[in-house]
Amino acid sequence: MDYTTPKAICSVNLSANASYAEVKSLYVDQTIQIEQDLIIEGYVISSDQSGNFFGVLYFQDRPTNPTQGFELELDVRDTHLFFPVGSKILIALKGLYMGKSKGVFKLGGQFTSFGNIAVGRLPAAVVDRHIFVSCEEAVTMMPTLIEIGDLGEHYTNTLVQLDGVEIREDEVGLPFANVKEETNRNLINCLDQELVLVNSGYADFQAEILPELNGSIRGVLLRENNKYQLAIRSLGDIEFSKDRCADLVDEFSSTKLFISELADPNNNAEARFVELYNSDIQSLSLKGWRLHRYTNANTEISSTIDLSDHSIGAESTFVISPNTSSFEATYGFSPDLEVGTNSPADSNGDDNFQLVDPFGTVIDSFGVVGEDGSATNHEFEDGKAVRNLNIVMANPVYTFSEWTLYNDSGGSGTVNLAQNAPEDFSPGIR
Repeated sequence: MDYTTPKAICSVNLSANASYAEVKSLYVDQTIQIEQDLIIEGYVISSDQSGNFFGVLYFQDRPTNPTQGFELELDVRDTHLFFPVGSKILIALKGLYMGKSKGVFKLGGQFTSFGNIAVGRLPAAVVDRHIFVSCEEAVTMMPTLIEIGDLGEHYTNTLVQLDGVEIREDEVGLPFANVKEETNRNLINCLDQELVLVNSGYADFQAEILPELNGSIRGVLLRENNKYQLAIRSLGDIEFSKDRCADLVDEFSSTKLFISELADPNNNAEARFVELYNSDIQSLSLKGWRLHRYTNANTEISSTIDLSDHSIGAESTFVISPNTSSFEATYGFSPDLEVGTNSPADSNGDDNFQLVDPFGTVIDSFGVVGEDGSATNHEFEDGKAVRNLNIVMANPVYTFSEWTLYNDSGGSGTVNLAQNAPEDFSPGIR
């Protein structure tokens, strides 16, 4: 590689004649070489002094409140000596290549692999033909204050600051990076929202131990498609001196959540479903909740539905289906969750169920674990089991009087009347 030192040219003759948006609009669907005499200006936000950046220069369109950022790959070491943070630069784009990598625009030289042209590092020998330092004095760059939950594409390749964050607990005490390896660590805020902190294994702080406390961090916001990362310039970008976040309580138990309907339609096995109901006047996070199925007379769990990524509204149902397309075709709307065949939502009517809270407590039950439901008071084969409307609380012990059951055989107090979909079912309606 040619690491010829570029000349730091102070330019008074160049001025910008294009915006970042105008330049990016030249790209269609493949890497291009820019042929127009276009010039953009920007303010440098990255630094390779500590070794966490290498072969790339990041800049944004304004020193404060930027609207866009860019990255430029170049084959030059010690760029911080020639393009220090806060310096205004002008980039003569004619002859440069522009492309997209993982959804992010980049500028640079040409790189060819198997006949395909991509953006590579701009050779050091031609850097001074394309990058010029303004004669204006460098300015203090003010990072944009953002929250992890508010990240958006327009912040890509700009300088940002996050307050109230800390290193994830399971990574506290680890080094910033593994030796000679790009290493991802994780920042987390008090709402349990996370952002990747990417560190080079060649950075001069590689072996330093990740801080334990909470505070503020600045850096360049990077993106790979819809995944965001933060890269610091040096340890000076981190100010962690406050107490860590208190444990966030986001797992809740409730006796107001229960099984309200189990369906095994006589005419369409693909229209089976399980319906849950929340009788509370407040919505409930289902983080940590699970629905277990015990097939036939099994005493060990046969299948489980993890409900953690969902919530259930106040006085609302939550419908679970093994087949979304069949459910939609039958009932005319989408279920709240699709879980696949042989799941708890795909019972043939002689199985048993337990609804378990985040702490492992059985909150509600249907049937008797260890007893095959056939010819019992908990059989709903070719029919349904419906929780009576006067029941508004869960019950960990199956109580037949709380239910009305339809099946194809009758007996034990059940109704001998097969049920057909959709007319005999009302998923989503308590």
